[in-house]
Amino acid sequence: MLKLLIPVLCEAGALEAARHAVFLFAEKCVAQVELIEVLDEVGEGRTVAFQSRAALRRREKLSMRDALARTCAILDDAGVPYTWKRIFGPPEKSIATYAARDGADVVVLDASGLGFFRKWGMLARLWRLSPKPITMLH
Repeated sequence: MLKLLIPVLCEAGALEAARHAVFLFAEKCVAQVELIEVLDEVGEGRTVAFQSRAALRRREKLSMRDALARTCAILDDAGVPYTWKRIFGPPEKSIATYAARDGADVVVLDASGLGFFRKWGMLARLWRLSPKPITMLH
């Protein structure tokens, strides 16, 4: 039985990854799902010049909370056991570090809400950084 790690990266949530986890749970392939809400460090762009870091962090948390709620609703409806955590840092490095440390068997990445270049760049960096298998859904 596998332990899946599903990162929630953007406002679109990880709906496809949650649906995939529900399917695998119904087929008796998955024992546990771990959701991680990945928040990038605020202050890396030009936006900080026009808004405070606290306001940016608050807005990001609100949008990510809604994404996480939609993702959790899918898992709740199917009765899939899951836990979630919030982590901060560069997405690829944070996901790879967490997957190696936490003992997840597979990382299921829902990239449907990401743009083309960000999607493939993130996948390439994750493949390079993570010792765990990466499955990208789009």
